[in-house]
Amino acid sequence: MALKKFVVGVFDDEHNLFNAVRKVRKSGYRLHEVYTPFPLHGLDREMGLRDTSIHTAGFIYGLTGTSLAFGFMTWIFTKDWPLNIGGKPHFALPAWIPIMFEFTVLLSAVGMVLTFCYVCQLAPFVKKHHFHLRSTDDKFVMVLDVSSGNSESEASDFLSGLGASEVNVQVAETGWWLGTYDREQKLGLSREPSH
Repeated sequence: MALKKFVVGVFDDEHNLFNAVRKVRKSGYRLHEVYTPFPLHGLDREMGLRDTSIHTAGFIYGLTGTSLAFGFMTWIFTKDWPLNIGGKPHFALPAWIPIMFEFTVLLSAVGMVLTFCYVCQLAPFVKKHHFHLRSTDDKFVMVLDVSSGNSESEASDFLSGLGASEVNVQVAETGWWLGTYDREQKLGLSREPSH
């Protein structure tokens, strides 16, 4: 993975963060990510993120579950192992509906969870760079990507002017890796305090 340079601004409350996100997007800086200790309603809209497609994935997984259950039961009860159960026909669709429903729900739920984990790169063994350790505690962290042309000092001054209580420059990988966090020290990833 390629190393990139980031300017990290730490904000103490969400009101300053919302204002800063709005101004950063208008100014043309490349917003890498915003980390918050709790979900903030409307932040995704302010960041310009598009709506999620997880509901489409859930529909596709559910349709797959319905089709698999229907196809498998049809094959078993009409071709592979037809049984005479109380005089019912071999193709007993009303009796299969509960099983088809449950398999639809199962595949949809498990598929959406796995898709979410894959897209967000979440797993117990996956490690990612932490830009600020208190971003899951009580701080709001905004990360600007300055590896393609933007000046670090200008971006740092800009975030300080927007109310950031702490600003620093970091070099990090944008992807994930397997293993432990001491890998950052082995690669020489740095945090340069700026203000």
